Amino acid sequence: MKVLDLWYFALEAEMLISGVKDAGIRRGAIKNLAKARESSTSEGLFPKLIDDAGGSSRFKDQLPAIFHWEGHTPGEIHWEVRQAFDRYRESMAPNYRMLLDHYEIMDAAVKVVGVGSVGTACWMLLLMARGQDPLILQVKEARASVLEGFAGKSVYPNHGQRVVNGLRLMQPSSDIFLGWTEGRKGRHFYVRQLRDVKIKFAVETFEAARMALFTQFCGYSLALSHARSGEPALISGYLGKSDTFDKALAAFSFAYADQNESDHAALKRAIRDGKVEAVIEEAK
Repeated sequence: MKVLDLWYFALEAEMLISGVKDAGIRRGAIKNLAKARESSTSEGLFPKLIDDAGGSSRFKDQLPAIFHWEGHTPGEIHWEVRQAFDRYRESMAPNYRMLLDHYEIMDAAVKVVGVGSVGTACWMLLLMARGQDPLILQVKEARASVLEGFAGKSVYPNHGQRVVNGLRLMQPSSDIFLGWTEGRKGRHFYVRQLRDVKIKFAVETFEAARMALFTQFCGYSLALSHARSGEPALISGYLGKSDTFDKALAAFSFAYADQNESDHAALKRAIRDGKVEAVIEEAK
């Protein structure tokens, strides 16, 4: 592809879905996409996360996943949060900074992160424009890349900046609220919308046909991301024409799956022996 054609090319959900031959899978994908678009916006999240009793909008404490910091009342914005938010604002392009200035911080709460970010800090910020126009941002801690030991340190002074620029390189269209900041104690963070039409695939329920299709879509996405952020000719030369890389990737995948099962078994033993306390979150 030509350089500009590659830069502007995007894998649109509708384009991928239209190529699915199985009518049942295609109908399910269309339904899931519509549901994600409806529920992933700030307006869709608002009633699930926000308590607006008394005329003031605040995050609902939903233990153990969402809670206000100990010693701080809902709606109280700590000065450290305001300072970090000001730094985040400065990381944005002037046009998006002007858009952000329409909003005012109303509340901040801690949000427990997913499995891939265990041990890192994560916050939610509730912003409002004109008192009734919500925007919910997620502030996630960014630590050093696991590749640093092999590829050297990042050229960016802030790991949040590294993450944001990586996303912008890989994605034809990124979240307009992407930015980065630094906390008082030197922790690095990046900021984005809490959800921006994200779909969580229940891969544990997939039969062979759905899994094959899902992995194909993942392959398309990864290929496009690497072609945009790297040098396609060098990548192609490295991969070569044999199946050596394919087999290495498959072997790694099996080893990774075995490691996951081993880690999960160790966790269950720790819970059973009383070394770790497990909290079961009720389905809502």
